[in-house]
Amino acid sequence: MNQQHIYVSLDIGTTSIKVVVAEYVKGQINIVGVGTEESQGLSRGVIVDIDETVASIKSAVRQAEQKSGMKIRQAVVGIPSNQIQIEACHGMIAVANDNREITDKDVFNVIAAAKVRSVAPERDIISVLPDEFIVDGFDGIKDPRGMIGVRLELHAKLVTGPRTIIHNIKRCVEKAGLTLVDLVVQPIATAQVALTEGEREFGTLLLDMGGGQTSVSVFHEQLMKFSFVDQEGGDFVTKDISIILNTSLDNAEQIKREYGYAVSADSSSEEFFPVETIGKKEPIRVDEHYLSEIIEARLLQTFQTIKRALEEVNALDLPGGMIITGGAASLPGVLPLAEEVFGLTVKPYMPDQMGLRHPSYSSSLGLIAYSCQLGEIDRIAQKSNAPKSITVQGSDPVSLKLPEKGQEESAKNLRKPSPIANKSSARQMKKTKAHEEQVSAFSKKLHDFWKRLSAFFKSLMEE
Repeated sequence: MNQQHIYVSLDIGTTSIKVVVAEYVKGQINIVGVGTEESQGLSRGVIVDIDETVASIKSAVRQAEQKSGMKIRQAVVGIPSNQIQIEACHGMIAVANDNREITDKDVFNVIAAAKVRSVAPERDIISVLPDEFIVDGFDGIKDPRGMIGVRLELHAKLVTGPRTIIHNIKRCVEKAGLTLVDLVVQPIATAQVALTEGEREFGTLLLDMGGGQTSVSVFHEQLMKFSFVDQEGGDFVTKDISIILNTSLDNAEQIKREYGYAVSADSSSEEFFPVETIGKKEPIRVDEHYLSEIIEARLLQTFQTIKRALEEVNALDLPGGMIITGGAASLPGVLPLAEEVFGLTVKPYMPDQMGLRHPSYSSSLGLIAYSCQLGEIDRIAQKSNAPKSITVQGSDPVSLKLPEKGQEESAKNLRKPSPIANKSSARQMKKTKAHEEQVSAFSKKLHDFWKRLSAFFKSLMEE
């Protein structure tokens, strides 16, 4: 499999696990094979049984291999945005080469230096997203390789997530016989295909309605500025139908797809359909209006929870409106209901590639697009392994910890530093202080050297 042109994405969702194989040719993504398997071992987007999840992944991989005729050995994998944090980070190194030409190794090293910052024991680094490089004080540089300089700096975004979630995903991928190429936050990947460049720049909301949870993300100036996860998805609508109509989950899902509508006012009370109920020999007759009332009640609850979260960060006035995608977004009536609740222009997104024409594949396609569009600097960052984290004071979070349902209060305190939990943390603080003093001394020496060097060049020019 030519890894330069073939990309594989793995979307581990609550309802289904999807593997997509795609070929990237002349700027176009061509789908080669797709494998989909019902998820086992997941609840609300989180892995709760590794062995069952591994079995589902293997089955989806086999299907994709059969359809593509290729052996799948590696994949880029999505991670849900539960409790993701994005913080500003900064790295600085002295250029290693004697001739002071910046190489891939220098870029790798400055990215590694940017990762040396405070990371709580229960969190792990997912990735570093470079913003700009600075060479001897000259900023705004996107690719410093080949330039001449003494000091190389990096301003970037550090993405971290819960260690348990990250470990479980990595463990499942490994046990399924795959190599993890990259771990990408799903809304960031989905935005690559669901939002235009203009929408990501001027400000747009991305609402992803999955089976186990519903997430909303705010994109502005090409960055994800905020994300919120509500632990209710399309499966909760199905469960409500099952409980109220006293029917099985399978029947409830089929009823939802065939007769469901999200706005009860637009449904008919004169159209009936049969429902097989538990404990009765004969099916009962239910009208579409009654079914729509069940669906609407759950979706209203979900949308109103998300609206409150967006109001807290003043995100309902963005010019781009809202884009809705995800498997549950295919339910008729979702768009008008969302427009009514959020008071925004709402548009749907569905992939148009053959074999992926359903909103549930948005994340899978987004992972492929994200991988295809990575530049050489991003690929160096992708290869950079995080060093052991140390405690560094003065971190400057620029984004928000994602509050789950019931955690709205914690979202108000996102910028508070983590408390020192025990004596070992205090000892670590002392080590950190010594480290900071060393870094400060090195920076001063480097600054003095640069000052003398500048004076030397200035004198040469005057002569």
